[in-house]
Amino acid sequence: MTQTAEKPANTGDKKVMTLAAALTDAMDIALARDESVVMYGEDVGVMGGVFRITTGLQAKHGKHRVFDTPLTESGIVGSAVGMSAVGFKPIVELQFGGFLYAGLDQVISHVSRYRYRSRGRWQTPMVIRFPYGGGLNLLEQHHDSPEAYLTHTPGIKVAVPSNPYDAKGLMLASIEDPDPVVFFENIKLYRSVKEEIPTGYYTVPLGQARKVTEGNDVTVIAWGAMVQTAQEAAKAAQEAGVGVDLLDLRTLVPLDLEAILESVQKTGRVVIVHEANLTSGYGGEIAALIAEHALYHLEAPIKRVAHFDTMHSPFNAVNHFSRPEPEYVLRAIQEVLEA
Repeated sequence: MTQTAEKPANTGDKKVMTLAAALTDAMDIALARDESVVMYGEDVGVMGGVFRITTGLQAKHGKHRVFDTPLTESGIVGSAVGMSAVGFKPIVELQFGGFLYAGLDQVISHVSRYRYRSRGRWQTPMVIRFPYGGGLNLLEQHHDSPEAYLTHTPGIKVAVPSNPYDAKGLMLASIEDPDPVVFFENIKLYRSVKEEIPTGYYTVPLGQARKVTEGNDVTVIAWGAMVQTAQEAAKAAQEAGVGVDLLDLRTLVPLDLEAILESVQKTGRVVIVHEANLTSGYGGEIAALIAEHALYHLEAPIKRVAHFDTMHSPFNAVNHFSRPEPEYVLRAIQEVLEA
């Protein structure tokens, strides 16, 4: 179901937090609420992680619950399978999304399959979290957006928040979920966005999209940092008299297909925006689902705006050319309206 842009009422205390601070707060709450929750990864203990998201958690909750590991992504993910099988709820951090590849064998071969393999006798509740995405002029794998590898893998849930409120709520929901969740944290959003959110416990349901802006002319679908990019384009379109129905998916698996189809049936025109490379990106799956379920509602071909099919460049001029920018999204909106 689609949720409007307004946040649910909360009568408790609130505080302005960045996305990074919201994630720290969520994990702090989870560690305090549930003794079975543990957190580990490269440098997450003493240092607080490469982006300091776990700062202070070891000092507060102890070295036996928040601790460092060797540089072995396969070992980090693989050990989480064993820990979850005996009753723990591990939260494991990989330093960058591109480093997931070294642990992907464990994700595909074991993490995703244990419920099926054991015919429901065993589960692997865990959160595999990492920073991803471009815009900071880092090297190659430090900018990758590997969501398509994971959405293609049955048994894995995928969360991609775009703001502090959702980051905290989705993290708490992911920790409590009985299935493994891969949690994408956009590097550029860590400290560039902030808002007032509840300081206490709350969750945002997995599989529920958020309606960011209402409009009748074109549907724009995005997730993660691309929601901000799409918002800028939607604002420019609005100034030209175009109403944009902007959906923030929040999670890719489970996918809120009902919200997507409801919007498409209203507007008849669709632009999908994602930070991963265009070819075989998750936008293609969404386009296929729209074609299967709402083809006769379409007034124009679906447009995708994504990263070029190239490696990410560390150079600002190239990075901003190859990565989706608001003007690219606005151009796509104009094209579907003129088709």
